[in-house]
Amino acid sequence: MYDTLIDALRRGDAAQAQAEARDAVAAQPQDPTAHRLLGAALRLAGDRDGALAALDAALALAPDDANLHLERAGLLLADRKLDDAQAALARSLGLDPNQFPAYIMQAHLALGRGELDDAERLTRTAARIAPEHPQIRALEGTIALRRGRADDALKILSAAAERAPEEPTLRHALAFAYLAKGHVAFAEQAFRGVLSHQPESRPLRSLIAQLVARQGRPAEAADELAPLLESGDASPALQRLVGELELAAGRTEAALPRLRQAFSTLRDRRTLTALIEAWQRLGLVDEARQTLEAQLAELPRQPDLWHARLLFEPFAGEGARAVVARWVEAMPEFVPALEAQVTVLDAAGDAAQAEATARRIVELQPGHTRAELRIVDALVQRKPDAAVAYLRELISRAPDADVQRGLRQMLGRALDLAGQPEAAIATWAGVQAEAAPQRLPRLEPTAPLPDALPAIATPPENTPGVLLLWGPPGSMVERLATALRAVGVPLLADRLGPQPPDDALQRYPTSEQLLDGSLDGAQLVAQWRAQLPTRGVTAGPVFDWLPWWDNALLHALRPHLPEAVLMVALRDPRDMLLDWLAHGGPVPFALDSPEAGARWLADVLEHVAALVEGELFPHRIVRLDGIENDPVAIARVLGEALQLDLPPAGDGALGPGRLPAGDWRRFTGPLADAFAQLAPVAQRLGYPGE
Repeated sequence: MYDTLIDALRRGDAAQAQAEARDAVAAQPQDPTAHRLLGAALRLAGDRDGALAALDAALALAPDDANLHLERAGLLLADRKLDDAQAALARSLGLDPNQFPAYIMQAHLALGRGELDDAERLTRTAARIAPEHPQIRALEGTIALRRGRADDALKILSAAAERAPEEPTLRHALAFAYLAKGHVAFAEQAFRGVLSHQPESRPLRSLIAQLVARQGRPAEAADELAPLLESGDASPALQRLVGELELAAGRTEAALPRLRQAFSTLRDRRTLTALIEAWQRLGLVDEARQTLEAQLAELPRQPDLWHARLLFEPFAGEGARAVVARWVEAMPEFVPALEAQVTVLDAAGDAAQAEATARRIVELQPGHTRAELRIVDALVQRKPDAAVAYLRELISRAPDADVQRGLRQMLGRALDLAGQPEAAIATWAGVQAEAAPQRLPRLEPTAPLPDALPAIATPPENTPGVLLLWGPPGSMVERLATALRAVGVPLLADRLGPQPPDDALQRYPTSEQLLDGSLDGAQLVAQWRAQLPTRGVTAGPVFDWLPWWDNALLHALRPHLPEAVLMVALRDPRDMLLDWLAHGGPVPFALDSPEAGARWLADVLEHVAALVEGELFPHRIVRLDGIENDPVAIARVLGEALQLDLPPAGDGALGPGRLPAGDWRRFTGPLADAFAQLAPVAQRLGYPGE
């Protein structure tokens, strides 16, 4: 976009660079890069005041851009320090006083253009004149930082700052070196040192405020910036930043006017998101609707505004349908608008129109996965044979193996509804076998009844309770998790995510290590407690969703966590195996064959049977048989287990319906051997043998 402008800067053509830069700013007034390049052009022409003003304009638009701050520091150095440097060098070295500042200036210009090799060459030349001058060290450190060598930069700049502690440019560069290493508190203090020399610098104060916020002090950060807003000429970006900080500090009423002011000019996604948060917290639905309607009248093809407008209508109500209809009218071929219409129509129970809209999406964007699946869902309920044919066509056109597997999973369901249970099982089993190498290995259980269990300790008084939630694959334990979250329970589900806690309850060898004595139970519980603050738990009861269970854990829990209760989701084991085949599970254990899965599931459930029969640990068994798809009934049985009165999860919160209780009997042919392995433990758990 700015190639000719950058070329003019490289050639040193100040006149052309200024002309092109001013045109760029006029065309893109909200682009900080245009203002930065104007600063470089003015600097090339010797207009340091104008260059500083241009950089300040860029920083008003991008107050957290590290490179802009570094360039500003270099400009201030050239403006405020070079005359003194010239005199000192002339006296001590008897050299031309113009050479050193010229090289320094050219090196900073090269940094501003991103030409690090040129900046390094000019710095070496200047270093021949004054090798220990703080400006040389500032440049060397900055170049190292820009090359990604944060350790080298920190070493260079720290040593130089010890020799010249009051040099602002060194402090400025050192602060960014601290930031690159993640030392936010040190960076804050270094920037405050710079601010003492530049107390009127708005960009610098904004940066310090953001660093304060990163340390978990948003109220202090907002207060840091408050004086800048009193002048009456605060930029929209600064208004937004203060509003965001006030939101983070919980001071929503103070945030709202800042965000209103910022949105009147910026109207970007970031500002809109913060303003939506303020409206929702304060319940200002009418203001939100009026503001967004006014914006949509001016910008009817702005998707972010439509998305925001939908947030302030009941999800399945007439208002939402009317808003999305207007959106589609304004942008009739915009697929996200049509996707929103499908969602709203489905929520309102208008399945026919939702399907018709999905077909329109496929016309506009062939192969659109969500729309194709919505069509399949309609066909599966209405014409299973047609759904089978449609899915096979989609599978033949699927772009990769992962997409094919997802479609084949649906094909199994369509085959089932079309009266082909053997084909359905074969399809599901094939999908699971193909995916097994990418799944987690199954954790082999130990003996169900561990030897010489320690006594259960007395729970300490006034100790918050602990609920350990677990369910085998196919138990639909995730529906209990959904019901708990629906009533605001802070359930920890990070063990099932990409960044699980690093403790013994997560690691496979734990059961064996507890039995052979290489892991102490007290150590396990202490490690678990130590991890809680990093997982967001600082006080109150703990609700931890476990990925696996083995009765060997009782060696640790009975003596060292007696206040805990284990909640187990349970269904008929044969229904669990069938659901695991058809839908997988929240913990993606490998299922290489139905028979292998049945053997493992039977061994795991032996632990549950032993736990219940021997009353080995405080527990609650929540049976979901027959209520798997009923949020009201799930809330009731969960409330009974917890001795609480729980409201149900909202409509649609449980997700699509699953195979109902007892459905395993329709598959006794293709799964006869697998079901035979599960029959004994099913009877122990209270289910019929056949």
